[in-house]
Amino acid sequence: MDEGKPKWWSRPGPADPAGPSGDGHGGGAPDPGSDPGAGHATDRGPERRIPLHDPDRYSTPPYGEPGPWAPAPPVQHPGTTPAHGVPLQGPTTPADGTPAHGTPAHGVPGPAAPVTAPPQEGPGTLGHGTPLAGTPLAGAPRYDRAPAPAGYDAAPPPYDTSPPPYDSAPPPHDMGPAGPAGGGGAEPGPWGRYDPWAQAPLQQTGAGPHGTGKPRARRGALVGVLVLGVVAGMIGGVVGANLEARRAVQVELPQAGTEAEGRAPDSVAGIAARSLPGVVTLHVRGGSDQGTGTGFVLDGRGHILTNNHVVEPAGSGGEISVTFSGGEVAAAEVVGRDAGYDLAVVKVSGVSGLKPLPLGNSDNVQVGDPVVAIGAPFDLANTVTSGIISAKERPITAGGEKGDGSDISYVDALQTDAPINPGNSGGPLMDSRARVIGINSAIRSAEGAGGPESGQSGSIGLGFAIPVNQGKRVAEELINTGKATHPIIGVTLDMDFTGDGARVGTEGNDGAPPVTVGGPGQKAGIRSGDVITEVDGQRVHSGEELIVKIRAHRPGDRLQLTLERGGQEKKVTLVLGSARSG
Repeated sequence: MDEGKPKWWSRPGPADPAGPSGDGHGGGAPDPGSDPGAGHATDRGPERRIPLHDPDRYSTPPYGEPGPWAPAPPVQHPGTTPAHGVPLQGPTTPADGTPAHGTPAHGVPGPAAPVTAPPQEGPGTLGHGTPLAGTPLAGAPRYDRAPAPAGYDAAPPPYDTSPPPYDSAPPPHDMGPAGPAGGGGAEPGPWGRYDPWAQAPLQQTGAGPHGTGKPRARRGALVGVLVLGVVAGMIGGVVGANLEARRAVQVELPQAGTEAEGRAPDSVAGIAARSLPGVVTLHVRGGSDQGTGTGFVLDGRGHILTNNHVVEPAGSGGEISVTFSGGEVAAAEVVGRDAGYDLAVVKVSGVSGLKPLPLGNSDNVQVGDPVVAIGAPFDLANTVTSGIISAKERPITAGGEKGDGSDISYVDALQTDAPINPGNSGGPLMDSRARVIGINSAIRSAEGAGGPESGQSGSIGLGFAIPVNQGKRVAEELINTGKATHPIIGVTLDMDFTGDGARVGTEGNDGAPPVTVGGPGQKAGIRSGDVITEVDGQRVHSGEELIVKIRAHRPGDRLQLTLERGGQEKKVTLVLGSARSG
């Protein structure tokens, strides 16, 4: 083991009161070159063992140097704790110069032997033989502080052991120059300011060591915060309820923004936008009759096409007014009309900026094609409905109120489910390219009536329109001549025949023969009693259907007919003749 090096596991022994140099300073450092065991002389009393470590530079209280492992001095519990700053009676420093708490004053050696006399009452004790603080007990070992090594101050700066500056802490104990007990003596050392009996916990005042002002203040602040939170919550609830009530009253619903007005050209909206400027509403008055219908502009000269039964109430002296989609009103006059086709043409004068509707081709129409109907049902102008073509070449008859059959119209019609109601008559039926493909003329009502606008119950999805190809031909004839021509085969039909087909009658009108002499039928070889079953390969089930099929053609057209005569089938070909309407 190396000598001269600190032994950290060494512990101090009893102190030599004189020290190695005999100058009376306890705790002197040995000579570095001397033998550690040179101090073991028996004539000098108990040998003082020098600690083999550096002194405690921090002067840890209450044990003092050399280190925290030094034995603590015995703690004396006085019978009565005096008030701070009040000195005890009698001297508190023994005659040997040792100050209170058992720590010798600097430069004053402690006694060589402990006090063995029994404790007695005297100036250095407090009743019942209890020694004062700082009086060594009998047999108690004494220790001196080791001298500071070279380079260290003999007395390190005192360590401030005073309690934290709490608000309720008592004022620092008055450590006068005479020591804690108030007696005289040498200047206090590094532990002179320490007095374990001067601490606040030993005061019999009922106060804690650091007072209770701060916790009470904190508790008060906590209560204030809780109260503030409750009040704020109540205020927030009231404000929130008020805002919710206002919000419930002032409802604002989401809505789409403004969009462009343009629509796809083939949409219903696009078709309507292009077609409405060319559609008009007709109001007719004549005598005791009046009616409302629809028409559309044919050209820039003011010609308007409509149904015959729309203008018929005007007769020869009635009035017809035309209202355009923009609200302009003009008077009109009849150019020509035909009851057999249920078509009529009227004309307005002095009107500019007319918008004629383009005409389509009804032969190109297919079942299922989308259509748009425009009119004034029940005098509701500019009404637009839509649907599809439900069927083609649907034979219908309308009129017949006169009883002689002169007002009956025969139409090979287009059927549609676009809603058509009374007031739509004469209006256009448009295709997906905004072209006229038919003239709305009749509906089928729930009561079973089949006349035009018969049964005022309204549409049930069965509407009929005259094909535009037929309307175009008739309109041109009415504009050019004021009359329309009808194709004929020159025979009289038995309209009471209930069998399948159209049977040629046995006699004609007014006693004339049933087959006109020199007419198309006679030239083709048709005889009385023959039953016509087909026209150009299409089956015919009644006399009305045969008339509809023939009128769907122009005069001069060549047709092939299939006949039944005496139980045998025969085919003939003929050229249609012409007859002017009355």
